Amino acid sequence: MKTTHRAVPGIALALATSLALAACGGGSGFEDSGDSGDSSSEGGGALKVLIGSSGDAETKAVQDAVAAWSEESGTEASVQAATDLPQELSQGFTSNNPPDVFYVSTDTLAGFAANGSLLAYGDQLSNADDFYPTLVDAFTVDDQFYCAPKDFSTLGLVINTRLWKEAGLTDADVPTTWDELETVAGTLTRGDVVGLTFGPEYQRVGSFFPQAGGAMVSEDGTEATVDSPANLEALEFVQGMMRDGVAAYSSDLGAGWGGEAFGKELAAMTIEGNWIAGAMENDFPKVDYTVAELPEGPAGKGTLAFTNCWGIAEQSDNQEDAISLVEALTSADQQLAFADAFGVIPSVQSAAQEYADGRPTFQPFVDGAEYAQNPPSQEGAADVISDFNAQLEGLQDGDPEAILQSVQQSMQAVVGQ
Repeated sequence: MKTTHRAVPGIALALATSLALAACGGGSGFEDSGDSGDSSSEGGGALKVLIGSSGDAETKAVQDAVAAWSEESGTEASVQAATDLPQELSQGFTSNNPPDVFYVSTDTLAGFAANGSLLAYGDQLSNADDFYPTLVDAFTVDDQFYCAPKDFSTLGLVINTRLWKEAGLTDADVPTTWDELETVAGTLTRGDVVGLTFGPEYQRVGSFFPQAGGAMVSEDGTEATVDSPANLEALEFVQGMMRDGVAAYSSDLGAGWGGEAFGKELAAMTIEGNWIAGAMENDFPKVDYTVAELPEGPAGKGTLAFTNCWGIAEQSDNQEDAISLVEALTSADQQLAFADAFGVIPSVQSAAQEYADGRPTFQPFVDGAEYAQNPPSQEGAADVISDFNAQLEGLQDGDPEAILQSVQQSMQAVVGQ
């Protein structure tokens, strides 16, 4: 099985990448609610929706949207935020009680498609032609458009404006290179505040790879390129900042993710996606911030792109209702409402102009789409990334070259299938 996988190019006026939210925990997410309908075509049962949420803002926004659709359609529907989305989905499929609609990331799509868990419904959507083609490609396996892209995101440098000014920094000091990033991180490291924070994972640390000219796999997806001089240079740079005390993992600061560490002002800068907007507005409304593009590395600009889709279970007895719900959730108006609520970028072209006009602060995230790199999406890549993340937790005192060599072997086994 081959999964279509490309880097996302720039899109006419604003977009082309997306949100990959990863959650964490256990359990199937739903209790058996009994009869949920007699046939996939007739529907009529209550829909179960499972999401991997970035926080309360996203959870509430999805719950409100689903409730509005439910009231209009007359079909009951419930939303639950997972603590470990891949685990809970797998448990649901194994127990023959999966949610009807759920988030699917690019790195899990191929596996779910291969084992028959997903309904390939993309071409049935009335708004199928409105999605950005590159996002459609991300969720196409063996020429089948499986699921509707829900939105997208890139990573940027989020800066606390109060701490920035207190450190004597100005707009002219916004870092555009690695050297400048290291310098301002040092300037911002004062007392209990560290200059820069990010999560202990490839999905954040890996943003330095393309800046150094590296990647996890070759452009055609047929060769693992983890153990490269470029990726080693990137990891050693990150390790150097951590050892110097000017950068730290959010977990080492006692926070669950970079946005929390930033919101609690445990760090003056963080590397995060545009979804941080919802968390800041909902949980840390008094913290003022600005966003810049990630600084250039030796090879130039680089960031990571993320996207999820709305998956529908092949086992669902309510497929017709599920498709109707997805159409509502991916409408231009609803995606713009999601953008307001938790910072994502709409996946439909019809929302581009209004999104760009109304959110100039997010321009750096949009600009990142020009050069964003997608994480690997081959079947089995998710497990490799999970192992990589476990090894990255020990990066500060670890051996970057040994880490890359280990992950290289695992990734090569995946792309060589």
